[in-house]
Amino acid sequence: MTGPILVFGRKGQVARELAELAGATGRPMTVAGRETLDLTDSTGVADLIAQVAPSAVINAAAYTAVDRAEREPDAAFALNRDAPAAMAAACAARDLPFVHFSTDYVFDGTLDRPYVETDPTGPTGVYGASKLAGERAVANAGGRAIILRTSWVYGVHGSNFVKTMLRLALDRDEISVVGDQIGRPTWSRDCAEAAVLAADTLRDAPDLSGVYHLSGAGDASWADLAAEAFELSARRGGPTARVLPITTADYPTPAKRPANSRLDCGKIETALGWRSLPWRESLALCMTQMEF
Repeated sequence: MTGPILVFGRKGQVARELAELAGATGRPMTVAGRETLDLTDSTGVADLIAQVAPSAVINAAAYTAVDRAEREPDAAFALNRDAPAAMAAACAARDLPFVHFSTDYVFDGTLDRPYVETDPTGPTGVYGASKLAGERAVANAGGRAIILRTSWVYGVHGSNFVKTMLRLALDRDEISVVGDQIGRPTWSRDCAEAAVLAADTLRDAPDLSGVYHLSGAGDASWADLAAEAFELSARRGGPTARVLPITTADYPTPAKRPANSRLDCGKIETALGWRSLPWRESLALCMTQMEF
């Protein structure tokens, strides 16, 4: 193994977990944030990869503002399609493992069971469409590449639902939370560890390239996730609130959210040997590291 892992993205949840993982394990890693390369213009991607000479590339950068994407489609597609397309092409040219994150939003959320990788896609908004376009661009590059579709990501760093709920509970006794959207919450640390595993796997087994689903184990609504976070917080003397479950119709947003975001992780368990903890266990571990 020669060269560091090159990570695109610096301030996001997964990128910061990757940096911490590198520090804890001693794994060489170079993290490229916006100050290194502005990915809204992807023309410098290949040059940066050539300069770093990495052993693998992980893309943890993305446009994730789901509602804002409805009015900023060009920005969403620049980061979610064009940038990973350039990364995948450069990695394919150098025969480097490439790991890219995608999302449950590539599906329309209408199935009555967890989604498998081969289910038909059908994004309902700009964000999902831009991420699906990114998936296709990565696949079309033809190199050693794994796409990790994940959902409902939370963690100690960055902006996420759990941290938002805890912040709102600082001055509210009751919070209305959507209860009819179902998913599988995913710890950002799991995303980081699985990405490194995927990169290592591709080095020896390029035939395992493809799309994999990655999420925590077990189903939850947003209301369930909020309630569990408040219970864990209360045990530590942190902010807490009562959760009032509401419907999606009660909380309209510019972008339509999938009613079913559950991802079946059987493929990654079999092919890569990755198995996530039940989401309540992961959330409890995560929250021991949060400062209230």
